[in-house]
Amino acid sequence: METISENACFGGTQGVYSHASQSCACDMTFGLFMPEDARDGPVPLLWYLSGLTCTHENAMTKAGAQAWAAEHGIALVFPDTSPRGEGVADDDAYDLGQGAGFYVNATQAPWAAHFRMWDYVTEELPKLLGEKFPLDMTRQGITGHSMGGHGALTMAMALPGRFRSVSAFAPISNPTASDWGRKQLGAYLGPDESTWVAHDATLLMQEKGFDGPILIDTGTDDQFVNLLKPEALAHAIATRRQQATLRMQPGYDHSYFFVSTFMEEHVAFHADALYA
Repeated sequence: METISENACFGGTQGVYSHASQSCACDMTFGLFMPEDARDGPVPLLWYLSGLTCTHENAMTKAGAQAWAAEHGIALVFPDTSPRGEGVADDDAYDLGQGAGFYVNATQAPWAAHFRMWDYVTEELPKLLGEKFPLDMTRQGITGHSMGGHGALTMAMALPGRFRSVSAFAPISNPTASDWGRKQLGAYLGPDESTWVAHDATLLMQEKGFDGPILIDTGTDDQFVNLLKPEALAHAIATRRQQATLRMQPGYDHSYFFVSTFMEEHVAFHADALYA
C-alpha cells in the first residue's frame, strides 16, 4: 500500500492511499478518514460508496462528512467507483465503464477482466483496512449516493451481519426496471436477467430485507428521480414491514449540495447503531 497524501482534518487524518488490487487486476485508490479517537484504539467504520462518474475524491471533498464523523469517533472510507488505468475497458458513455462500476462482479467481455467491484468492496478492501488501520471491523455501517446508494443497499441486504446500519442518498432503487440499471447490468452480467436480481435493492427487499435500521433521503426535485424509482423500494419496504425511514426532501436535487445538507443526520444515524 502506498500513501498518496495525509492531511490533518478535524483533529484526525484524511488520507489517500493506493494499492495493487487482485480483484480488479489494477491499482486502486481509496480515501480514509481516521478520527482522533483512533489514537486510543480501534474505531467503527462507515463506508461511503459514490455514484456515477465519481472517484474516491468527490465525497471526500464535497460531502462534509469528516466533521460529523470526527464528532462521533467514526472512520470513513471512500472507495473508488471502478477500476481504472491503461488496459482497463471503458466506454464513451458516462454511465458505463470507468467511473460506473455499479458495484458488481462483471462476467462479460470486455468487463470481466477488471470490473469486480463487489469483491473489491466486500472482501479485498475490508481485509486491507483491517490489517493496516486501527478499525473495529465488527462495527460497520454503509451509505452511498445514487449508484453508490444502490451498492450500499444491495451489499447490506446480501451480507447479513456485516453492517449494523445502512443509509442512502437518492439511491438507484430498482435497476432491473430502469434505464439506469438495465443497460449496465446487461453489459456487465449478460442477458440472463436472473443474474441481475442480486443487484436490485427493491427485489432484495422483497426477498431478504435488512436486519437493522435503514435511512433513505431523495430530493423531490431530483432530475433523475424517474430513473431512481424510490416508489418501488418504498412499496417493497412497506409490504415487508421493514424498519426504515424514507424521506422525500422538498426542493432538493441530485447534487452534493443535497448530500452535504443531510450528511450530519446520516452520520448520526449510523453512530447510533455503531455504538449501540
